[in-house]
Amino acid sequence: MANIIEMPKLSDTMTVGTLVKWLKKEGDAVKSGDTLAEVETDKATMELECFFDGTILKIFAEAGAQVALGEPLCAVGKPGETVDAPAGKTAAPAAKEEPKKEAAAAKAEAAPQQAASAEKKEAEQKKPSAESQAAAPSEAKAAPARASGERVKISPLAKKLADEKGIDPASVTGSGPGGRIVRSDIEAAAKNPKPAAKASSGGSAGSFSGGTVGAKGPIQDDRTVTVSTMRGVIAKRLLESKTTIPHFYLDIEIDAEPLLALREQLNKGLEKSGVKLSVNDFILKGSAEALRRVPDVNAAWEGTQIRYFGAAHVSFAVALPDGLITPVVKDAHDKSIFQVSTEAKSLGKLAKDKKLKPDQFTGGTFCVSNLGMMGIPKFYPIINPPNAAILGVGTTVTKPVVKNGQIVIGQTLTLTLSADHRVVDGAVGAQFLAALKAVLESPALLLV
Repeated sequence: MANIIEMPKLSDTMTVGTLVKWLKKEGDAVKSGDTLAEVETDKATMELECFFDGTILKIFAEAGAQVALGEPLCAVGKPGETVDAPAGKTAAPAAKEEPKKEAAAAKAEAAPQQAASAEKKEAEQKKPSAESQAAAPSEAKAAPARASGERVKISPLAKKLADEKGIDPASVTGSGPGGRIVRSDIEAAAKNPKPAAKASSGGSAGSFSGGTVGAKGPIQDDRTVTVSTMRGVIAKRLLESKTTIPHFYLDIEIDAEPLLALREQLNKGLEKSGVKLSVNDFILKGSAEALRRVPDVNAAWEGTQIRYFGAAHVSFAVALPDGLITPVVKDAHDKSIFQVSTEAKSLGKLAKDKKLKPDQFTGGTFCVSNLGMMGIPKFYPIINPPNAAILGVGTTVTKPVVKNGQIVIGQTLTLTLSADHRVVDGAVGAQFLAALKAVLESPALLLV
């Protein structure tokens, strides 16, 4: 009798998983321990392991599909053994892949018929562009009639493939419903790279792509988008945080000149060694040292008790296309700033590639969220449970400051602490920011 492999629970908060891609196909021989597919959870992309020896008899879910926990993914059994989809299930989704590959042009014609009436009207307005693309099918995927600043509609699988192949989704025309970019579109664009490059000629490199002054027409298509697994978990956790945790906020402004000067000296002196420290590296290490000086902030509310942690596991927010994740630098208090920098960069890359393992994004005791690189001077982040506090880091601002009784040009940085008032009182929060200010304004202390 064939063994059914179901969607496993790959993270504590996972309820559904997105099947990114199959690494095996029907008819392949497999054995226990083989990796069958890649599954995207609410936090990372994980490997789906096979637990049986045999042959893949049937695949029930196609790449890109969202599958609930316990739902069947494939069947493994003896060669030649027949197997049907479990009751209430159908193998039709997997069969849809062939039409995508064999009849992309047909799909492009059928897609507008499946779109909403508003999308049909817009398609009529863009008819000349569509006709010109139809006249040259080999370039259709590389010459999109997409308005400047319009949001690109792309499936998770297609986006991952585009990242792997270095293709800009904005230069690809989607053949899916409503113009959505699917895997076959990216694969076609990869085979015809030159037309794809022409599509980007509408704007200068590095320029703001938010639209053209005086542009006409809608800013984007009217549409509804299914909430991704990650976005759904983020929504649930942040709503819980904001409605159940009594937040309070404290700001402090620091003199950033000593930090920036030391960073420049270190990066210049150690350039040949491949060392490149960021301001965020100093913030992460400085936060760990401030937690050492004011350990009451390194805590969590647990209902009938407050847990105080002996180690500073400092997490930091990494923005992703469909949300964010907080990888953790474990034992940051015992690591040098160079170790913190190296680990943070490695974790950040894994986070963007959605390759973090569960133990790399769980167990944080304090969190840092930095929007300084986006020009935000100050903001008030929402606490990431079960942490008792989170630090918001703004951008460095050049402005007049008073030094030694004189008004001079200085560089300042604003830090904002969002704290759980059940755990952290105002005085304790103020002490923490004062300690953080002290180490960041004398950054050489972080090298000791």
